[in-house]
Amino acid sequence: MTLAEKYRELIDLAKAHQLNVDHSGKVLRVEGTVTSSDVKNQLWAIYQRIDPHFKSNDVILNVKTNVTEGGKVKVVTMESRLNIRKGPGTDQPIVGKAEKGDIITLISKTNDQWWLVRDNDGEEGYCYSQYLEPVQ
Repeated sequence: MTLAEKYRELIDLAKAHQLNVDHSGKVLRVEGTVTSSDVKNQLWAIYQRIDPHFKSNDVILNVKTNVTEGGKVKVVTMESRLNIRKGPGTDQPIVGKAEKGDIITLISKTNDQWWLVRDNDGEEGYCYSQYLEPVQ
C-alpha cells in the first residue's frame, strides 16, 4: 500500500485546505497554514485513527493555525517548564517549552487533555491542559 492510499483521507482534507502535500518519498509531508484549529485537529484525528500510536513514522504534519489573537492561558506547572508538542500526545516530539507563569495564547481546546497553544516565540503545538489555566 502506498502512502497516498494509506493516508487518502488525510491527503484529501489537506488539499481541500490548500496545504502543501508531498508523498513522493517514504514520508508524507503536510505543511502550511489553516484558517481554524478545527482543521488542524481533524488532521491529527485522521492520522491517529489510521496510526493510533503514531508508530509508523511515515507522516510529518507541519501545520500552523492562522490565529492572530486568541484567549490567554497561564502555565501552572509545579516547578518545571511545560512541554509544547507537535501533536496531542506524550509520544509526540517536543517543539517548544513554556516557563512556569508564562502567559501564552490558547488557540483551541482540542479535547479535555490537550489544548492547542502558541507560545510567545510563535511556536505552535499541543500542551497537557492540566498545566494551563485561563486568564481573565
